[in-house]
Amino acid sequence: MKIYTKTGDKGTTALFGGTRVPKHHLRIDSYGTVDELNSWIGLIRDQKTGPEIGEVLIRIQDRLFTLGAILATDPEKAVLKSGKERLNIPKITTADIELLEKEMDQMNDNLPPMTHFVLPGGHQSVSFCHIARCVCRRAERLASELNENEPFDEHVLKYLNRLSDYLFVLARKLSHDLKAEEIKWIPDKQN
Repeated sequence: MKIYTKTGDKGTTALFGGTRVPKHHLRIDSYGTVDELNSWIGLIRDQKTGPEIGEVLIRIQDRLFTLGAILATDPEKAVLKSGKERLNIPKITTADIELLEKEMDQMNDNLPPMTHFVLPGGHQSVSFCHIARCVCRRAERLASELNENEPFDEHVLKYLNRLSDYLFVLARKLSHDLKAEEIKWIPDKQN
């Protein structure tokens, strides 16, 4: 399989289903940001997070590929006139969202209560989590805008929302495990 096709040389790309759109289309920006997020999660997985977290991160990366495929699909080409799905794309499920919630609950059980916002940083692995969280929020904003114009399965937005929360809790857990200082944000009243 050749990597280059030359079909995008004029600034367009094909959606799942064949429709061509400009590479700056909101749909492309949405799934491109999910792809960027997936790369950041791969970088987090490359850190010393432990096998349990590594397994969850692989599951998340798999789900992000599914989510990207959903976002990359032309909704008009996804379903046949009979109502049957034309493209065999997996779904994001309630179970996927509940897995993130369960993992957050387990991590939170061993963390001190949060009394303030915290400044991102303290350790490289923690910082990667915060960057991934910000990219996830951007993906969520783009997908939310896309959903207003071309609705898709509601589980996509729920998953992105929950994933950004998961990445924040993971950052706190790694701070705790790595004994990194978690600096509270206390607004400077002098300015």
